[in-house]
Amino acid sequence: MFKNVTKFIVNQMDPCKELVPVESIADNEHFRPLYLLKRKRKPKTIFHPAPYYQRTGFTLHDVLLPGEDGKSIESLHQDSCQITITKASKDQADGGLSISCDPASVDLQGGGSLSKEFSITPQKKSISLQSLEALRREREINMDHSFIQQLRRTDINLYVVTEILEASEETVYKESTKADGGFKAKFYATLCAKGTREDKQTIVIPKGCTLAFRTIPLHIRDGAWDLDYFPVEALRRAAYIADGPSQGKLGVVASEVKYSCRNFPDLSPDVLLIVFNTIKAVMRDKNLLQELTQKMEDIPEQNDGYELKTESPHLKDLFSTLQHSPRDCLLQVAGGITYVLDALHELMDDQLLLLLESLERKILSQQLKLVENLLKHDLDKGKSFHVDARLLSFPHEEELMLTMELVELSGVQLQEDGSAVPRDQPFESVAALFVAMYALNLLSGSK
Repeated sequence: MFKNVTKFIVNQMDPCKELVPVESIADNEHFRPLYLLKRKRKPKTIFHPAPYYQRTGFTLHDVLLPGEDGKSIESLHQDSCQITITKASKDQADGGLSISCDPASVDLQGGGSLSKEFSITPQKKSISLQSLEALRREREINMDHSFIQQLRRTDINLYVVTEILEASEETVYKESTKADGGFKAKFYATLCAKGTREDKQTIVIPKGCTLAFRTIPLHIRDGAWDLDYFPVEALRRAAYIADGPSQGKLGVVASEVKYSCRNFPDLSPDVLLIVFNTIKAVMRDKNLLQELTQKMEDIPEQNDGYELKTESPHLKDLFSTLQHSPRDCLLQVAGGITYVLDALHELMDDQLLLLLESLERKILSQQLKLVENLLKHDLDKGKSFHVDARLLSFPHEEELMLTMELVELSGVQLQEDGSAVPRDQPFESVAALFVAMYALNLLSGSK
């Protein structure tokens, strides 16, 4: 829920998306001004255009030698104006859906509505680049600091936070799913009660919570440190935005997913099945999903002797297979798996369960064509459009309802006649859904 809020705020306040949304409220305090971050070694994707950062636990102040005047660098902080952002939405749905999945079977019948509402006032806090430049001339890096010594033995890229958006007051974000006769957006429980049931989720965002941040690369050389004001990647991105993608958004998504999954077809049927079963297992368990993601991300940074260990029986077959693979093959497969897992992280838990149900019902190929059709339209403009109604023709009514719910959770409301209404700039969410569907379809061997 917190991630949805911060992404919405960035979309509203920073159309160029130079600010990076904070994805976990538990980590927000590690993205304050002057905090040092590591950047993960994986590329940005069409469904996650923001870089992936990892906290270090240190600030720039922690690794600098003391200044002659003893002046604290906290005085470099600058506050700016506040802007209030309000969101209130309510979607209505009717129909019925019956799903059987682990750990519980689900009964969706009748009608229901999904509402989201909050009002938040972000405040910008920043460090002026002029102040940082003056600080750079005055104070050197403490090369004896243990963090700096360990950093020098790696080729990790270091970044310093220069600007943040924070909540200027406590904010409550609410999501409410109201169901009549059994309709419910959560699929972990069975709702068969008559009358009305209502499921509410609330998250309290405390005052001062970091919502988004901006960084600048930091380079350290023998006590001196430099700031990279014009990183090459930023220049490339600006050129891309200026020229525009020549293939259109669908072309970019399709090219990216085909390239990232290019090694899967070369795997033996037995190995492909192991990867497929592992992906399905982590879709049912967020902890497993996180563990597998971390292990796959670690592989490129480890030496040949790196041992993949796990206590989970669902991961052991994959780890054993990868452990005995040549290094180049290991890196390629781990990269492809990481890409798929990143897409799964962008989806809601309910969508992961619906995708598993779609696999069981063997309707994923048709759903993939539907989502591909959605990506042919400019979803972020919010204008309604029509898709080919034949893509919504399924053998059973519940399969149609399942598909409509799956797509709606990514921000596009569908009707049986093919009319579609995008909400809240859903392109990235729909792109992540397309990637997940494409990968599952490929791994399952579907044609």
